[in-house]
Amino acid sequence: MNKSQINDEISLKILEHIQANPSITQRDLSSKLGIALGLTNAYIKRLAKKGYIKIKNLTGKRIIYILTPKGILEKTKLTFNYMARSFNYFKEIKHKIDKTYERIIASGQRSILIWGSEELAELCYIASKGLPVKIVGFVSFNGRKKFLNCKVYSKDNIKNIKFDAIIVATFEEREIAELKDVDAKVYYLWES
Repeated sequence: MNKSQINDEISLKILEHIQANPSITQRDLSSKLGIALGLTNAYIKRLAKKGYIKIKNLTGKRIIYILTPKGILEKTKLTFNYMARSFNYFKEIKHKIDKTYERIIASGQRSILIWGSEELAELCYIASKGLPVKIVGFVSFNGRKKFLNCKVYSKDNIKNIKFDAIIVATFEEREIAELKDVDAKVYYLWES
């Protein structure tokens, strides 16, 4: 994601929070966005300068933010752009998953263990439907016991199950590093 996209996402989130709660504090915004208070202040000032929000002093230190018609239009535009980027991202991931399954099937492997138990793992599971492969389970690093009505294993328990290959469905370096001790054919989505 480039700097412009990051700025757009932060601006969008601020506009969404202001619309939902006009009396939200900058400290609360900062916490919800996971950015510094000073940076939040800079974004608020920029949005006000562009005419997307109005800042109204009530009493003392109490402030409310008002989303202007121009701000509503900008929020709509930013939402559309965010959705388009997300759609393109999922389209690219789906393509990589499909290519990975093509390689797996071409090599004659059928029993697949998915390394991960979050959204990317779910996409790998969904993409396997209708293919001549069987998902034997997931490896979880977050303590999950069930995922998508499939068995979930810890790394230590996988030696007790039969599988032909592993699809790595995580980008967490710590989780990927755990593969070094696993004796199996491993497929990384980013190699497709």
